Amino acid sequence: MPLRRTLTLYLPALVLAAAFAWPAQSADKSVTVGINLPLTGADAHDAELIKDGALLALDDANAKGGVSGYKINVMVLDDGTATAGQYDPAQAATNARKMVGDSNVVAAIGPQMSGSGKAMSPILSQGNLAIITPASTNPDITDPKFAGQYRPAGKAVYFRTVTTDAFQGPNMANYFADTLHVKSVYVLDDSGAYGVGLADAFQRQAEKRGIKILGRDQLNPKEADYSTVLTKIKSLNPDALYYGGVAQAGVKVVKQSYDILPNIVKSGGDGVYGAEILKGAGYPAAEGWYATIAAPNVLENPDAKPFVDAFIKKYGMQPDNYSITAYDAALVILDAIKTVAATGKDVDRAAVRDAIQNSHAKTLQGEVSFDQNGDIASRVVSVFKITKDAKFPLDDVLHQYKYMGAAPQSS
Repeated sequence: MPLRRTLTLYLPALVLAAAFAWPAQSADKSVTVGINLPLTGADAHDAELIKDGALLALDDANAKGGVSGYKINVMVLDDGTATAGQYDPAQAATNARKMVGDSNVVAAIGPQMSGSGKAMSPILSQGNLAIITPASTNPDITDPKFAGQYRPAGKAVYFRTVTTDAFQGPNMANYFADTLHVKSVYVLDDSGAYGVGLADAFQRQAEKRGIKILGRDQLNPKEADYSTVLTKIKSLNPDALYYGGVAQAGVKVVKQSYDILPNIVKSGGDGVYGAEILKGAGYPAAEGWYATIAAPNVLENPDAKPFVDAFIKKYGMQPDNYSITAYDAALVILDAIKTVAATGKDVDRAAVRDAIQNSHAKTLQGEVSFDQNGDIASRVVSVFKITKDAKFPLDDVLHQYKYMGAAPQSS
């Protein structure tokens, strides 16, 4: 594990902030923001980019003296485990209890994965602790039909700066039909909450659009060889393959399908968008894969250049779009703290949750607001195609994922 990541994970938040000179009036005033991400396992690099996006906003606030006299401490927690090889819902639940148990934690950022979100949300609900996810997209967590399961205390606590797979999956099915003119597809998922939900949503809309579903299989992320299922798919001669899942299985799907299914359209959700796919599968296997993100493509917007430049200067690597949604999540929390402080009330988690619920914060992706379930108002899904650009590092998400446009939304 690189030294920088080790320091971020294990040093106390006060040490992380020690470089800042605090005004006298804020010496005895502080709040803590939690960050929960899978910093161990298959998605660690992409999680690092998300963490760094959030920390950039929080550190900038502290460098300016804090927010309304409050210093922002940070509690970074890892929900990835070596045993799982990726995110671990049990560890995520433990982390949620740790945040809830610390009364100074007024809000949190994360998780990256929906399986972690499903484990954390009921615990956060009972503790009335708001969390803003910059990446998890399973719609069940914020669906009012499942409120009794995921928010048993009643109020929304799970907010998002991305849209959900209720849009990510179907919008990509529309792209298959309208842009790629796919007539038949085989669907795979990695058995996780995110992968199953995304594949289900894609499949339902693909069927509505007249795309023939030739079959569906579920992969074990810990298995090394998927050649049997890929060979079966080849025998069915589909126009396309769609994968719902994250990098642990995704890297192997990308690598092994290159030889077995070389000449068909291959696509996935944001689980195949990121440096882990570029590093783990590499070229030529990754070339031509389509991927979506559940957010606008802000990374290439000229207005985001100051953020990109600051990120590169501080961390020595390129951000991705989920670095931006994490930065935006932090901006929403900082705005909520400022809003509560301006009222003269105590900056506690209940007041911060209410301020987040009513947020109209200015962020890199525009004004962020949430519905009563915690979902962001934006429904934009962006499509990318992995296209080799030898002028840049081959794991550089900004330059190796070519933006193809926004996927068509369903009427």
